[in-house]
Amino acid sequence: MADDVKLAELTAMIKAVKDRVRARYPETSAVIDAGKPHQIAIPLVDLTQLVRGRDAAQAKMASIGSVNPRGDGPLNAAIQLVKKAVARSLGWFVRDQVTFNREVVACIEAATEALSDANRSLSIMAGAASGLQDLQDAQLHWMQWRTEWEKKLMTNEVYSLRGISELQGAFQHRVTQVEVNFRESLKAQHGEYQATLERGSREIQQRLWADVERIRLEYERIIHAELRVLRQRALAVMTTAPVQTSPVPASLDQFDYQRFSDRFRGTEEHVAQNLEFYRPYFEGRVEILDIGCGRGEFLQRFGGRGIDLSEESVAYCNGKGLTAEVADLFSYLRAQGEFALDGIFCSQVVEHLAPERIPELVRLCSASLKRGGVLVIETPNPECLAIFATHFYLDPTHTRPVPSALLAFYLEEFGMGGIEVHHRSPAIESMPELNELPANFRNRFFGGLDYAIAAKKL
Repeated sequence: MADDVKLAELTAMIKAVKDRVRARYPETSAVIDAGKPHQIAIPLVDLTQLVRGRDAAQAKMASIGSVNPRGDGPLNAAIQLVKKAVARSLGWFVRDQVTFNREVVACIEAATEALSDANRSLSIMAGAASGLQDLQDAQLHWMQWRTEWEKKLMTNEVYSLRGISELQGAFQHRVTQVEVNFRESLKAQHGEYQATLERGSREIQQRLWADVERIRLEYERIIHAELRVLRQRALAVMTTAPVQTSPVPASLDQFDYQRFSDRFRGTEEHVAQNLEFYRPYFEGRVEILDIGCGRGEFLQRFGGRGIDLSEESVAYCNGKGLTAEVADLFSYLRAQGEFALDGIFCSQVVEHLAPERIPELVRLCSASLKRGGVLVIETPNPECLAIFATHFYLDPTHTRPVPSALLAFYLEEFGMGGIEVHHRSPAIESMPELNELPANFRNRFFGGLDYAIAAKKL
């Protein structure tokens, strides 16, 4: 019950405070003749919270420095005296705070008064605003104009965006064309660069190989220079007794050797076709000698002159308009002197000679060649076992086969270099049974029936 009484008293006190505030300050809004159309309410500043804060601050200011009371009794009285003494002794400490609080409250009161004056002025202005209708009309026109302006702005924006899009498309097309042209130009430049680089590399490689070949030949020439001098001195005192060199010994001159060659060596067309292999060695050379020219297949294809001991063969060549004569190869080569020939071709001859005459043949050929002149010798290949079972012993004028390694040694001894050995006439072409042998074994022991050895004069 006591609490209800206190609550009622507190409510009454709050109501009294609100009434005093409303009496002191005007309403928070002023209405201009609300019965008329197009009239608006002007909101005023609400000072309630400001006033409440000011009153609370003033209440706290009043309690600064006071001591709460205690009950009766000596102990409480003593404590109360001590508290008052402490409060008086701390007066110097809170003096500035009290001054600050008073000034703040004064400032709040001044602000409250100023805001109250502003609210009153707004109320007066609201009553005197008879031209508010014109302001509202202007606002309505402004809204309409704004709507039209926004519509025009949107239309212009669409046109602008469309124009920008077209410009961007044209620019992109132009960029694409420029990129395509650039790529084509770059591709063409790259192709030209690659072609130039390839040509340059090929030219450099050709020059390099030419220099290497020249250096190798010069190196071989220097290596064999002293050996050549020694060999020539030794050979100068050798006997020059005539030795039978004719491919047709006197004891065998009773049969037709020309017919023998046609049967066992092959037709002229076949031999001429095989001679095409030697074109890189003799093409462009003028002074060419064919030793043992036979039916003249080589002379007819590459030109030059030929010698042979067979009068029948020489007459056959002359009948075809070729230059040939009957001569002993050793006597003929001695008569030529040094550096007289560009190239010498000697096919199927060395196997007819005595083994001790072959070095002399190589020496005379080397002496007769110009520097860089080529010597090509073709003979049966003793490394091919099939040659002994077929062709070699068919010719009764053959003495013994000459291995390629031995012939290469003779060439080196007498100043020849750049030696190349090529196997010719594969045995498998005339003996298909060799296909049954393993490839490595067949190539090693049944390769070419003939071999050609080529060398250049150092």
